[in-house]
Amino acid sequence: MRSSAHPRPAPTPVTGPPPTGRSRSARLGIPPALTWGFVGVLLFMTGDGVETGFFSKYLADHGLAKADAAVIIAVYGITVAVGAWLSGALSDLWGPRRVMTAGFAIWLVFQLLLLTVALPTMNYWLLLLIYGLRGFGYPLFAYGFLVWVTAATPPHRLGTAVGWYWFAFTGGLPTLGSLVAGTTIPLVGSYDTLWIALGLVALGGLLALLLVREPTGRTGLAPDGGRALTTLAGSISIMRRRPRVAVGAAVRVFSTGSQFGFLVCLPFFFTETVGFSTSAWLRLLSVMFAANIFANLFFGAVGDRLGWQRTMTWFGAVACAVTCLALYYVPVVAGPHFGAAAVAAALYGIALAGYVPISALVPALAPRHKGQAMSALNLGAGASTFAGPAIVAVALGPVGVEGIVWVFAALHLATAFAIRFLEPDPEFTSPDASPAVDHADLPAGRL
Repeated sequence: MRSSAHPRPAPTPVTGPPPTGRSRSARLGIPPALTWGFVGVLLFMTGDGVETGFFSKYLADHGLAKADAAVIIAVYGITVAVGAWLSGALSDLWGPRRVMTAGFAIWLVFQLLLLTVALPTMNYWLLLLIYGLRGFGYPLFAYGFLVWVTAATPPHRLGTAVGWYWFAFTGGLPTLGSLVAGTTIPLVGSYDTLWIALGLVALGGLLALLLVREPTGRTGLAPDGGRALTTLAGSISIMRRRPRVAVGAAVRVFSTGSQFGFLVCLPFFFTETVGFSTSAWLRLLSVMFAANIFANLFFGAVGDRLGWQRTMTWFGAVACAVTCLALYYVPVVAGPHFGAAAVAAALYGIALAGYVPISALVPALAPRHKGQAMSALNLGAGASTFAGPAIVAVALGPVGVEGIVWVFAALHLATAFAIRFLEPDPEFTSPDASPAVDHADLPAGRL
């Protein structure tokens, strides 16, 4: 499977030796040539995820208003959304590996500025600028690797492969990241914990960039390297030319919008209303996403067998709507009972994993323009990091946390309806699909 805007001959993906002698990673559904990339993403996202459970509270505790903290995180979400969109488009131009390198460099530079300039002064505008610009880093790195996975994995194993990708991604952000924070904050404090995050990101980025040698991701995925403006424009116009891709991108926004919104408001809810300590809240967050990472593997494989749409509708959308409400009402009824809250959190984490097949489904909506479809999907993924905090920033005052959970539950139910329209293009599953370019579907100027 390739992730280019237009099909072209490409190196055959390295999927391991014949079945009788396959490597352990191949038997697990991991493309063997990309194994170190999954490890690198896990470590990178662990470092990136260290801050997620406490950063908004850290800003508020050091003098910023809660609404200002939400705005900073929402602006960060905007740059994440743009970076996520660029990860697909630039992979067509440069190749996923160069996109990952750019994201790695951006994250390191702006994390250093955050730690040495913005946080020591607690200047609102500096925080907005530096933290916002750092938002380009992780999506270019992580989603660049997702494009690489979709480009180098055979279609019949793609659901399982993206399950492993999301296992690595959410294993770091925020599962292991929150666990690291919960362990180190009592020992060295919040500020020094952010320096530890920098080290984890550096290690993960170096492992992925130095040890992954799979050839597909080392060159631009568009034919002849593509044309910059045409490729970038095509990654937006695909949503007009193929409306189902736009629907898929919208589903992606709201599939994890609640997750990123909860990371802003739930730290205050659990520590100030329910009565948990910050460490207990971070442990709860680790439980939530520990359940999620294993469920990512499960629902990736289930989607390949049960059907991508069916899996997303019932195990993702409907289950998330129910468990969003449980995250609020269970602790309200049970009080500061960690076990009860942990069950609700774990169920929500499992439900989020029900959306995993969307990373396989959206490229199947436009099989001749997978790079552009992935750009649209990644734009939706990045936009969720803005949409969730933005909803919280607008709604927290008027309706409180209780109203917010109902808003997110309703949005999840809306995605259940939208998923009905995401039927894969028949050409995607056709065994004799022609590799010829469909000129009628090309952007102007590319004939």
